[in-house]
Amino acid sequence: MRVSEILTAEVVCCGPQTTALEAARLMRTKHVGDVVVVSDPHRDRVPLGVVTDRDLATEVLGNGRDAGLTPLSGLARTPVVIATDCEDVHEVLERMRVHGVRRIPVVDGRGALVGIVTLDDLLGALFAEMQALLETTSRAQRREQSTRR
Repeated sequence: MRVSEILTAEVVCCGPQTTALEAARLMRTKHVGDVVVVSDPHRDRVPLGVVTDRDLATEVLGNGRDAGLTPLSGLARTPVVIATDCEDVHEVLERMRVHGVRRIPVVDGRGALVGIVTLDDLLGALFAEMQALLETTSRAQRREQSTRR
């Protein structure tokens, strides 16, 4: 299964100079737990990093920083771990495991952001594959039982 089949195309993006406060408000408004920091939110949208609600809590609030003065450029983990839309989900899952990330921006062949994949998305896709395997096994067993009667 390809990443393009499970990605979420509507990604909340911010520029590197967006403040932590603006990002937090945007996350609240859009009901998301992360923003992708991109080079230009209105054009190329090349991912520079990801900032999560946890990053805001631990790096800004937890360190007593002023959220209204803290740019996302100082919070985004770099280098950004990305996936391409044509990759297999198992490759992406392995990359997430190696880098210890739960969300990964997805880019097209030009490097422009086309979506995001979360650990939950991957778990859902893998669970669906496991269900299909179980159904295949069950059908094979039923078929075998019906032919031996």
